[in-house]
Amino acid sequence: MPTYDYVCDACEHEFELFQSITEQPKRKCPQCRRLKLRRRIGPGAAIVFKGSGFYKTDYRSESYRKAAAADNGGSASKGKGADSKKPEAQKTAEGGAAAAGH
Repeated sequence: MPTYDYVCDACEHEFELFQSITEQPKRKCPQCRRLKLRRRIGPGAAIVFKGSGFYKTDYRSESYRKAAAADNGGSASKGKGADSKKPEAQKTAEGGAAAAGH
């Protein structure tokens, strides 16, 4: 059922009302009881999240969170240090020289 915005031209009372699409617009103001009520043209239907706590991860399953954590951990360790960009032969040569001087 859609929500309609109403405003009274007599007392300027504003409110929202859940109504069926086929129901006639209300004419009588609930506050001043005059027949000066009119329906406002609204922005249309949309999902509105009000309040705190609406985050993209709020409704994720535990398995999804574990997979996301593992994925983030794996990508962080890929680019560690300058050693990861050296060719394998150079790494071995440096490792052997360091071990020999020890």
